[in-house]
Amino acid sequence: MSAPRLLAAEGETFQDHVPGLNIFDWPPLFENGPAWLDWLTKPTLIVLLSALAIIVFAWRAFRAPQLVPKGVQNVGEVAYLFVRDQVARPMIGADGDRWMPFLFSTFFFILFMNLSGVIPVLQLPATSHIAIPIVLALVVYVMMLFLSIKHQGLVGYFKNMMFPPGLPGPIYVILAPIELLSNIILRPFTHAVRLFANMFAGHLLIAFFASVAWWFLAEKLTVLGAGIGIVGFLMSIIMTAFEIFVQSLQAFIFTLLAASYIGGALHPEH
Repeated sequence: MSAPRLLAAEGETFQDHVPGLNIFDWPPLFENGPAWLDWLTKPTLIVLLSALAIIVFAWRAFRAPQLVPKGVQNVGEVAYLFVRDQVARPMIGADGDRWMPFLFSTFFFILFMNLSGVIPVLQLPATSHIAIPIVLALVVYVMMLFLSIKHQGLVGYFKNMMFPPGLPGPIYVILAPIELLSNIILRPFTHAVRLFANMFAGHLLIAFFASVAWWFLAEKLTVLGAGIGIVGFLMSIIMTAFEIFVQSLQAFIFTLLAASYIGGALHPEH
């Protein structure tokens, strides 16, 4: 018999409280409210708050720029330079500055949604719901297709994608279908799933260790269980710090890939 079952009382065990998919299932915020408000759940509220946060942040930082920046403008300029120098220009080139409004907004919108997973009360990364990364990835995907066809033509786009110049003819028999599958079918899928999977797994791990700490230190405190509870508590802190890093990294990677796809559409020769 496992330790949680030995330490449990009145037939209740830790297994009964292990977090699962239920922590991602949020009903309408106003369960007894009007039917037209059923769309307003915790994830959609976080999306709205994240959109509002990036709007307010950008407005405060750039509405009346001063020659010598200070306060929010200083933070905004550092953030802008980071996205421009680390994402836009390396991935798109000279045209990168034209795409800064989209890339800057995308990065911080995703970052705010990710960080909501470690913000008290909110405590849920909105991007842990697959629908949100899918919508973001589809926006980038449609934009990539539109720009590719606009700048290369329909035939030129598929030719450049499936038959890159300079390779021996027989190679195209293998390469062409792989490139078609990768760019047309797998690209939006992997773009969305990478963000979703990291946020989903990270939130689940933090919830698990927090549940361990709560169960063994508060709900079923014993001498033996206290050690397990302390480990769970420490791991909750460690995983939260690590998750903040992952949340920031995934926002960066998603935006970097978006810039890469835009750059490939504008400059297929690269």
